[in-house]
Parts: sequence; structure tokens; C-alpha cells
Amino acid sequence: MKYDLAIIGGGPAGYVAAERAGEAGMRVILFEKRELGGVCLNEGCIPTKTMLYSAKVYETSLTSSKYGVNNENTSFDYSTIMKRKNKVVKKLVGGVGAKMKHAKVEVIKEAAVLQGRDSEGIKIASGSESWLASNVLISTGSEAFVPPIPGLDLAADNIMTSREILNADELPESLTIIGGGVIGMEFASFYNSMGVKVVVIEMLEKILGEMDAELSEELQKIFEKRGVEIHLNAKVTGVRGDKVVYEKNGKTETIASEKILVSVGRNPNINGIGLETLGIETHRGGIKVDQHMATNVPNVFAAGDVTGFSLLAHTAYREAEVVINILNGKKDVMRYNAIPSVVYTNPEFSGIGHTEKTANEKGIDFKVVKLPMAYAGRFIAENEGGVGFCKVLVGARYGEVLGVHMLGNPSGEIIYGAAMAIENEMTLDEMKEIVFPHPTVSEIFRETIFAFQ
Repeated sequence: MKYDLAIIGGGPAGYVAAERAGEAGMRVILFEKRELGGVCLNEGCIPTKTMLYSAKVYETSLTSSKYGVNNENTSFDYSTIMKRKNKVVKKLVGGVGAKMKHAKVEVIKEAAVLQGRDSEGIKIASGSESWLASNVLISTGSEAFVPPIPGLDLAADNIMTSREILNADELPESLTIIGGGVIGMEFASFYNSMGVKVVVIEMLEKILGEMDAELSEELQKIFEKRGVEIHLNAKVTGVRGDKVVYEKNGKTETIASEKILVSVGRNPNINGIGLETLGIETHRGGIKVDQHMATNVPNVFAAGDVTGFSLLAHTAYREAEVVINILNGKKDVMRYNAIPSVVYTNPEFSGIGHTEKTANEKGIDFKVVKLPMAYAGRFIAENEGGVGFCKVLVGARYGEVLGVHMLGNPSGEIIYGAAMAIENEMTLDEMKEIVFPHPTVSEIFRETIFAFQ
């Protein structure tokens, strides 16, 4: 049997593409060697957010007296938190499976490799079986990068990546996190809330990579006030048992902790899937694609983390949809100018579009305004003593929205409004005509727009 589309990898890009293609009447086969949903659903986005929500509920309960609610015996049960995390993941994985059945997608729960092309189509194999497809989508995702640091061995019981730490049976008394990016800071938020002594070691001059520098610094201050120890411009040079050795300001320092989390980024999964059998080009560790998510090989596409470009589940969703639209003869291109980023710490940190740094680097003439989140009445009502800001960048000449960055709850739920504004190149004057519901925290976006002179 020949398939219209074969998909290797059942993560966000893979299962969304399969669903869209199946609904469009295409004959689809999907290969996934682990569980449907990929890293995001099984080892990343969903389990971490489930745990972080438990932490947020616990923290809110601890401060409930500020809201006139008495709760004198606040406590948490870590095992129950983890059981609920597993339940949520299982339910959503089952949901993805149900979608595949509804779209009549054939799912093969095994690894697959490309085996070249013949006159009938592209060949894919798994074990002793093989299949033919007119088109192939590679969406094999990514895996945690473990840098070649002396002594950093995942075989050691005390050293983990995000995969292992999500299955930990007990809370450690102390945790050192190597890497202050999104994943590292989210775990720092959770374990700090659980009462664990947390130390973050970051090689760069700021946490959270390319996100807005000013608001990143504000979030760092919040965490340090809560007891999280953060070392910037610090390069880890070795691990000796329970000790992490790093260099900072020309000095060698050592930190001991019960557990060590390695969180320094992810690498695309491109090895062992037969790229060489078709001559598929790679770029910066990922599969090279054009604006249609097409590789250099006709009828072969790639989407999601495997491209090594924007390692976010929601980016993968859209990339997958572009692929299916192209296969169905619909004009479409992938754009990355309005991809939101959310850090699910407490408080949340969201950003989209240009930061002041990137705008300056590109020579864009812009204006910027920052307002406290307290300008939104509902934020005050629901965040007693809470701090946060909204920053908006607009073009100096036309007033088009260039970037929006928010620190404060629940910024992750309202950043999509900024995505729509940037995607549609809306100006200050156009934004001022939009009616925001009152009272909502989303009004902070409107208040900041009106603050421009």
C-alpha cells in the first residue's frame, strides 16, 4: 500500500499534520517510537505546567490570609502532585490517539528510517517491514543537550535532564540547575515553591536568553528575594560527585547539592533516521527547510524541533499546518515574526516580537513605553502585593506594534492579543479602537498603548 503522507515522529508537528491531512482525505501513516504527543506532552510542556500549577496553588494558599481566607494548615503532598501530573499526561496522550483514529491515521508505534526513493515513491522502513509514500514529513523533535563537561554523566544517580527529573520519586533537599533558560527557570520556580534550596548557574550575562533584558532582571530579583541563588557569567567546568565547579570573574567556585539538573538547551534529532539515503541537507544541527517547510529533496518536508529553529510546540503546530496546506494546493508560508514565548514561572513572563536589543541590532527606529501591571484593575484584585510590567515597542514613524513583553500573571493567557497585532501590522491608532473587556488583566496592553505620546 502506498500512502499519500508518511510522518516520522508523533510530537506536536507530527500529530497535528496527521490530523489535518487525515481530515483532508489523505491516506496517512504515522510512526512514533515512544508515546504520541512527543516531548511536549510527555516530558515537557504539559507535565511541567501541571506541576507548576500545583506549586502556584500551594503558594496562593500560603498567602490566602491576604485575601481574607484562613488556612492555617497549608501543606502539600509531592506524590499526589506527581500522580496528578501522570494522570493529566495519560489523558491527553489518549486524546491524541483518539484524534488519530477519528482522522483515520494509521499509527505505527515503532521507530522508522528513510530508505531512499524508487520509481514508486519514498521508502520508509521499521524493523523488517517497509512502506511507500508519495510525501514524507520528518518531525522527530529534539533531545536534551548534555555538554561535554568533565564529570557530567547521566549514569550518575544525582544528575538529571528534564526527562529524569519529571519522574523523580522524591523532592531533593537541594538542587543545582546548570542553565538559566526557560526550562531551567521553570524548574527553579517549581522546586523553590516546594521548599527546595535552588541554585542556578548561567553562562550568559542574563537569565532567559533572548527575552527582554529589563523584565528578565526583574524576574531574577523576584526569585532571589525568594531565596533562589543565581550566578550569571558563570561557566561550569566540571562536576565532582555532588559538586558543580564553575568559573566566575576569574575565580573557581564550587556548589554542592543533592541533585543536579542539566538544562542548557536541546538538539534536533537527526541521527539514525536515514537522511543520507535521500541526501537531505542540514543546517546548524537541524534539517534545512524553506518557507514552505520543504527540504532540498522533492516531496520531503520537516517541521518542529528537528529544524533547530524555533523549538516551541506552538511553532510546530503552525509549521505542520503549512506543510498540509502546501500538499493540498493551498498557498501558505511559515512566518516567524509573531511567535510568542511564555515562561510559566510564578509570575509568568511572556514576550513576542522585537525586544529593544533586537530592534537596535536591526537599526529599527522605535519608541517604547513600560507600565506597571497594576494599571489593570483586575491585576490588583487578584495579585495582592504582586509586581509586574507591560512593555510595548512601536515603530517611530508609523506606530506599528513591534514587540510586547509582560511580566505578571496571567500574561501567558493574554499575549496572543499581541501576536494578532504584530501579525496584522496594527498601529497605535488601530489598537486604540479595539475594545478590551473590563475588568481584565489584558487591559494592561490597552493602557500601555494609550501611554505613548
